[in-house]
Amino acid sequence: MAKKRIPVVIIAGFLGSGKTTLLNHVLRNNRGVRVGVIVNDFGAVNIDSMMVAGQVDSVVSLSNGCMCCAVDVTDMDEMLDRLANPTSQIDVIIVEASGLAEPRNMIRLVLGSANPRVMFGGLVVMVDGEQFEEMSAQHPDLGKHVTLADLVILNKADRIEDDRRTAVQAMVRDLNDRVPVLTTEHGRVEPTLLFDREDGREPAAGEQLTLDRLLLDQPDDCDAHGHLHSSYEAVDFDSVSPIDPRRLVEFLETRPVGIYRIKGFVHFAVPGQSRKFEVQTVGPHIRFTSTRWEPGEDRKTRLVLIGVDIEAESVRTRLAGCVVSAGEETDPGAMLGVHRYTVTA
Repeated sequence: MAKKRIPVVIIAGFLGSGKTTLLNHVLRNNRGVRVGVIVNDFGAVNIDSMMVAGQVDSVVSLSNGCMCCAVDVTDMDEMLDRLANPTSQIDVIIVEASGLAEPRNMIRLVLGSANPRVMFGGLVVMVDGEQFEEMSAQHPDLGKHVTLADLVILNKADRIEDDRRTAVQAMVRDLNDRVPVLTTEHGRVEPTLLFDREDGREPAAGEQLTLDRLLLDQPDDCDAHGHLHSSYEAVDFDSVSPIDPRRLVEFLETRPVGIYRIKGFVHFAVPGQSRKFEVQTVGPHIRFTSTRWEPGEDRKTRLVLIGVDIEAESVRTRLAGCVVSAGEETDPGAMLGVHRYTVTA
């Protein structure tokens, strides 16, 4: 079984866009996930009704299993090592960037980390629906942040008229025409969009929680505006026939607009290839992990894709095109694309 790697999700956005509100919401609705939080800010930050002082390297253990570190960005790698320690049993690490922070530097720190227990979980950029047009004119770097985003959350949608919201969405699309754009109010985002979490059933010994099982049990949390998970969707794909690696890599590299995360297991059709491959993507970042099929396990492909405004049938049609037809031969060299994204388990 592949070693557990902890996703590090970076939440960025200009001052007042709703980053802390989003973080508080996720902490209140994480359903048992142990969350490590790195707060890259100075001053007082209210996290889940507790104050985390802004001094560098202050650590607080919260009753809900969350560890919070208020740090300078230069110390973030050290905090990743601390939170990813096996004894912490952290499931996900969320970095709340300062409103004046440069997310490119944070992404570089995570991708360049030598810690084998962490992986980049995506850059989420919060956009203030009320202020984005004005703030972008005053601070051009905000547009650069959107170009780097793996997911854009257009927050405070309840405070603006439809035509203005459409204009802000168009601005985002002009900056990044492939990023999923989720419209929300008060930072209410279903945590499953950002990371996996428990579904209320105790897993069997050694069992890995899979995203498709998690999505079968949608949360009961709701508010005056409806269920929290109503603004995103999931598409599943199963195939008992093996997959052509070259065609699958092409699909992942040119993923349909709106897809934010993909997770699952793949059975490739390549002579001499008997390994099972776990695939995880966030935005354009692709990661395969080679592992073994368990004795008696069905060798099949199972994928779950989640995002915003996904054209489900179009996605399934493209994935079906990756399936190897009966009698079709696969070039052994087709695995080179997979190996380019494969990490050692």
